[in-house]
Amino acid sequence: MEITELTLAPQPRRAAADAVNKDRRTSVDKAMCVLKAFGDEANAGVGVSELSRRAGLSKSTTFRLLGMLERSEMVERIGTAYRFGRAIQTLGAQSDASRRHDQARDLLTPFLADLFVATGRTVQLAVLDGQHVVYLNKLEGHQRLRTPSRIGGRMPAYCTAVGKLFMAYDPVGARDALEAERHAWTPNTIVDESSLRVELARVRREGISHDQGETLETLNCVAAPVMSRRGLPIAALSVSGTASTFRAQEYAHTLRQVALAASRTMTRFEERLVA
Repeated sequence: MEITELTLAPQPRRAAADAVNKDRRTSVDKAMCVLKAFGDEANAGVGVSELSRRAGLSKSTTFRLLGMLERSEMVERIGTAYRFGRAIQTLGAQSDASRRHDQARDLLTPFLADLFVATGRTVQLAVLDGQHVVYLNKLEGHQRLRTPSRIGGRMPAYCTAVGKLFMAYDPVGARDALEAERHAWTPNTIVDESSLRVELARVRREGISHDQGETLETLNCVAAPVMSRRGLPIAALSVSGTASTFRAQEYAHTLRQVALAASRTMTRFEERLVA
C-alpha cells in the first residue's frame, strides 16, 4: 500500500508541469495564429469560437488576443464577429488597384460632396474589388449614422446596395460574388442565389439598388452607378439613413442626377487617358 501511494503522489505535479509546457507559444505567436485563422473570411467576419478552433487556442485566450488586436486596429468587431481592421489593411506597398482607387476617389469626391449637400444624409463612394466593395470615401453630418462601412473598409458585395450595382451590370463581378460564400448578416439579407438573381434583374431595370436592412436591420441604403466609357460601373454612390425614417424614393432622383454627372466626368477622364 505504501508503495502504491509513493507511485501515485508525484502524478499531480507531473500533470501540472505538462499543462505548463503544453503550449510554449509566445503571445505574439498566438496572435499571429489568430490572424491566420481568419483565412478567406478576413473581411467578412469570423466569430470567436470559430477563430479559437482554427487557431488551436482556448476561447478565453482568443478573446483576450482579439481585444489586444482590436486596440491596435489590427482587427475590428462587427456584432459578435471580428474582421481585419484599418491598420492591417494599410500594410504593404500601394498596388496598381489602390492607385486606381485613389484616382477614382480624387475624381469623384466632389460629386460625393454634391450628393451630401443635396441630401444631408450619410453618403458613400465605393468600388468593387473581387467579391467585396471597398469604400473610398464617406461623408457624414453631425449626427453620425451607425453603419458597418468605413473609409478603406470592405464589405461583401451581395449584401450592400453599392455591391449589387456591380453584380447587376458587370458579369465578372456577378460571377465572383455569386461564387462566394454568403451568410445572413440580418434576417433581411438575400443569400439564396435565385432570389439574389431576381434582385439583380430589378436593379438593372430600375438603375438603382437598395439595401433594406441587409447589413444592419437599422440601416437602409440606396445606390446608383458611376459608369465608365465601356458602359460598366467603375464606382458607385450611395445615400443611407435609419431604416425607420429613411425613404429611398425621396433621394432616388437626386442620386441618379449626381451619378450621371459623375459618369460623364469619368468618361471624359478616360477618353483623355487613351487619346
